[in-house]
Amino acid sequence: MDLSLYWGEFLTIAAVHLLAVASPGPDFAIVLKHSINYGRRLAMITSIGVGAAILLHVTYSLLGIGLLLKTNPMVFKIFSYVAAAYLVYIAIGAIRSPAPNTVGGVQNGADLKMISDKKAFTVGFLTNGLNPKATLFFLSVFAVAVSAETPFGVKLVYGLYLAVATGIWFCFLSYLLSTRKVRAFISQYSHWFDRVMGAVLLVLAAKLVLA
Repeated sequence: MDLSLYWGEFLTIAAVHLLAVASPGPDFAIVLKHSINYGRRLAMITSIGVGAAILLHVTYSLLGIGLLLKTNPMVFKIFSYVAAAYLVYIAIGAIRSPAPNTVGGVQNGADLKMISDKKAFTVGFLTNGLNPKATLFFLSVFAVAVSAETPFGVKLVYGLYLAVATGIWFCFLSYLLSTRKVRAFISQYSHWFDRVMGAVLLVLAAKLVLA
């Protein structure tokens, strides 16, 4: 199989994906929240969870299951309601975030309840996996940008790239947002950042329900 025949297709997918992943959304909000509250390592684990969820979208897109979501309004509406409920759940926790206890301008780590690696991964995975916009994005990419004649193996390579690229992008954001100076600055106002992110998530949830 001559892979050089598919470079144009791959570059189109990569460019569209870059624009999509760079735009603010639930994934960015949750990675920002975890970077501020839990530090670099847990934020990166969350980012890996976001990237892993891409494989879920790729799988049902390749198997044709996603067509059911796209062509059946009731199924898609139920899926949207479940996603909205999850975003509201995260948003409420963020909005109720208490002001940090600071000592000499530094947040007291004893007041911050850490989460497990498993939970960090799960939150990232569910945030992306339950995002109907991500569902529509992948259905569109594999229906429009990818030719029907493209071999299944090549499509699988596209999917793996999208998952890895997404994980790397959000790990990079986690690194930037959790550097000492950035985190020290943001930590002073972490409860306000949480509340703003919570409000953003509520707006996103409302858009899912009202769309």
